[in-house]
Amino acid sequence: MLKIGDKMPHFEVLDQDGQVVKSEDFIGKGRKTIIYFYPKDNTSGCTAEACSFRDNYAELTAAGYNVVGVSKDSAKSHSGFRAKYEFPFRLLADTSTEMLQAFGAWGEKKMYGRATMGTLRRTFIFAEDGTLERIIEKVDTKNAAGQIL
Repeated sequence: MLKIGDKMPHFEVLDQDGQVVKSEDFIGKGRKTIIYFYPKDNTSGCTAEACSFRDNYAELTAAGYNVVGVSKDSAKSHSGFRAKYEFPFRLLADTSTEMLQAFGAWGEKKMYGRATMGTLRRTFIFAEDGTLERIIEKVDTKNAAGQIL
């Protein structure tokens, strides 16, 4: 798992439009970057979290943040999810879970008493130079943006 002060891990994945997105796209661009990991498109908690970022997007960008959501869903799934809820930010498809693992957002989860591997809901905030400034492990899905602002 990443620690405060670590550099953003290298990644190369597709966004909702099938465009290649790399970690380098967010470093040294004059903005801080919020990368939030969520389990699944179109589920209640994940939709609430994404809508929190959407509803506060203007305030987040005015404060100098770039927002990016990541799950293991496909680019096609992300495209529909993004269009349905009119998200103004990119959704990244980490179908291999390499990015999830590099960030420490993939691990054991307990569901109905059974242990399974899956996406851990976490938010990482990076400085303009790609240095990790903050990790939110207990995400309030309905107030995800408020936890940052």
